[in-house]
Amino acid sequence: MLAFIVSAVLLAEPVVVPIPGGEGGVGFDDLLFSTPLHRFIVPGGRTGSVFLLDPTTRRLEPVGALGKLPTWTGGHGQGVTSADARAGTVFAADRGSKRLYAFPLGGGGRVAEAPLEGGPDYVRWVEPTGEVWVTEPGRKAIEIFRFDAGPAPALVRSGRIEVADGPESLVVDAAHGRAFTSTWHDQTLAISLRERTVRGRWSNGCKGARGLAADPGRGWVLVGCEEGGVTVVDTGQGRVVGRARTGEGVDVIAYDPVARRVYVPAAGAGRLEVFEVGADGSLRALWQAPTAPEAHCVAADAAGHVLVCDPRGGRLLLFDEGRTPR
Repeated sequence: MLAFIVSAVLLAEPVVVPIPGGEGGVGFDDLLFSTPLHRFIVPGGRTGSVFLLDPTTRRLEPVGALGKLPTWTGGHGQGVTSADARAGTVFAADRGSKRLYAFPLGGGGRVAEAPLEGGPDYVRWVEPTGEVWVTEPGRKAIEIFRFDAGPAPALVRSGRIEVADGPESLVVDAAHGRAFTSTWHDQTLAISLRERTVRGRWSNGCKGARGLAADPGRGWVLVGCEEGGVTVVDTGQGRVVGRARTGEGVDVIAYDPVARRVYVPAAGAGRLEVFEVGADGSLRALWQAPTAPEAHCVAADAAGHVLVCDPRGGRLLLFDEGRTPR
């Protein structure tokens, strides 16, 4: 058995969590830990379902169903590929139908849905404004929907933000009233949640910017570089203050702002690389572990659970750093 030492804690091989209906592969493209739900949100690609995973019990339960695609041909452009949640509702986008859905939790209520202007990429809930933001790279825009809860819930289109050469990824900083996204190359932007205008732009040090994470308290934005790396941008100083090389094929990244750990799956190398972010933004390698070919997405909670997708295997890999929950 492979093992790694992290702060005197033994990190064993991951627990394998199969996706129901995922035999033959799942086109994963997004993973997220939802603090309101205390669950990982797992869009199931061609399975047509969104799943919630309890990292403690390892129970995987489906939320809603949009119909299963018959085959998986590789890549991550099929079915339900991104989702987010508020208390009581899960929002998900289906690339096949180009529609946005709002699934009620708890086994009752009506599903709301709305057509999208373009092919969706990331879906994120914006708590301060009661909106769902959906990135549509093909249209170089973020489409915005107001969510009206109640007996007859509805998703009402309420705006659009143009992002030239983007948008790639989306992170909401509710505390400071802004969202971060990137171009497909070397720029990361801050967008006001209420004014819907660009309020900041920084060079992120990547050739091909992909995944994003944020540390609002420290004013940092962390960016995954497709060519093989991760950078830390200090938005106050307006410059890159930390940088580390990784294997190639970096896409989605995850970050724990309390432990100051960034998790970077290198899909080309088939491994997960983990770094500690210093007080000055510098990056120090902590541990790495083999994952799977094309494993390019990751999410983490505050208790040391780290979830990595395995697209070819149609499954999830759950690592546990053994940290005490905070």
